[in-house]
Amino acid sequence: MARPRRITRRTVLRGLGAAVSLPWLEAMSFGADGVSKGAAAAGILSGKGTAPLRMAFLYVPNGMHMQALTPTAVGKAFELTPLLSPLAKYKDDLLVLTGLAQDHAFAHKDGAGDHARSLAVFLTGVHVLKSDKEIHCGVSVDQLAASKIGDRTRFPSLEIGIDRGAQSGNCDSGYSCAYSSNIAWKSPTTPVAKEVNPRLVFERLFGDADSSSGSADERVRRRYLRKSVLDFVAEDARNLAPILGLNDRRKLDEYMTSVREIERRIARAEHKIGDPAAPKHQPPGIPKDNQEHIRLMMDMLVLAFQTDQTRIATFMLANEGSNKSYEFIGVPEGHHDLSHHGGDPKKHEKIKKINDYHIKQYAYLLERLKSIREGDGTLLDHSMIVYGSGISDGNKHNHDNLPIIMAGRGNGTIHTGRHVKLEKTTPLNNLYVEMLDRVGVKVDRFGDSDGRLPQLTV
Repeated sequence: MARPRRITRRTVLRGLGAAVSLPWLEAMSFGADGVSKGAAAAGILSGKGTAPLRMAFLYVPNGMHMQALTPTAVGKAFELTPLLSPLAKYKDDLLVLTGLAQDHAFAHKDGAGDHARSLAVFLTGVHVLKSDKEIHCGVSVDQLAASKIGDRTRFPSLEIGIDRGAQSGNCDSGYSCAYSSNIAWKSPTTPVAKEVNPRLVFERLFGDADSSSGSADERVRRRYLRKSVLDFVAEDARNLAPILGLNDRRKLDEYMTSVREIERRIARAEHKIGDPAAPKHQPPGIPKDNQEHIRLMMDMLVLAFQTDQTRIATFMLANEGSNKSYEFIGVPEGHHDLSHHGGDPKKHEKIKKINDYHIKQYAYLLERLKSIREGDGTLLDHSMIVYGSGISDGNKHNHDNLPIIMAGRGNGTIHTGRHVKLEKTTPLNNLYVEMLDRVGVKVDRFGDSDGRLPQLTV
């Protein structure tokens, strides 16, 4: 039997404005830093090498019910609390980090506006300008990484979310709406808007930017013909199959099936345009089911990581200060209103329900990442996935002892399966310095960092 030939990590299937990047296959191998070392750094180096290391930041608004989230025991002996229980299958892949703070989210004489500050500061560590006419923040950790290593992938970074947001106007006590709507900042005055429409994310990932006949027109034509993007790359796929081994052919088939299923789910959402039950403010094509919307976006984030189209992502599950109703889980009141619980036990229970719902979505993402084999590990092993909020207790509006969970082993550089209790004022930005270092971005400090977090490995 002929030995399967090597193909590059950047092999792409093309056809009629479509470009389908491939997942890692055994016919590929990693270079020392997870990037290809062949022609124009587009090939793959022979040998085992190291998988690309990904980083993602998931944000939830309005703080959490800390009593139900925080473990009592420290180290590997910790037990999962009620809010952590949806993550039971991934306990060995987790770090629960308590004691981290974003000091610049506190007022520091600027008065009210904790929601706007908490999001704007979460990934930047910079105290923001209080104004609804001007914005001045800082460069976020994801965008700093993208500026240094983003040229290794098709897209430097991916910014997605669930709620659209305004980029101007007053959204929180004199702070611009830009602060409440954006987690990613390319420069102090340039937020990176998130995409909330699954169709547009899909077209970005699978549209052919190099097509000579105009990718926008071709997308319209594909949809008019009611064909899958995979139908247009079928010939390339058939030509590739004979040079792959059995395991690779099976993996490629599973991957193509997952892409097709995502297309079908997006199409179902689009077919419901005009549904009288859909919220009036809902843009066309966005699922009215919140969980389906979240999971569609998560599945595409996974595809983007799996195909190495990007290694850096942010995902906002809702805008900061969101007063969204969660009636579909038995909580009809607004989230923000409930977060001002005033110690009311009934409100506490409803906040816990919302927190539980969001953590279950995080668990879904971890499940998807852990299910995908890549080299000698899984996609989750080769990732650092941070989940948290810029507020601890929504009633107190405090920005210390933040709820922060990180999943993934960072290519074997992170000792997971532990609850790490830090000093209460430890800068969250110390964690970001460690993460930047692991993806190859060396910085002495970030935001108000005052050191590193050696606790990640000991």
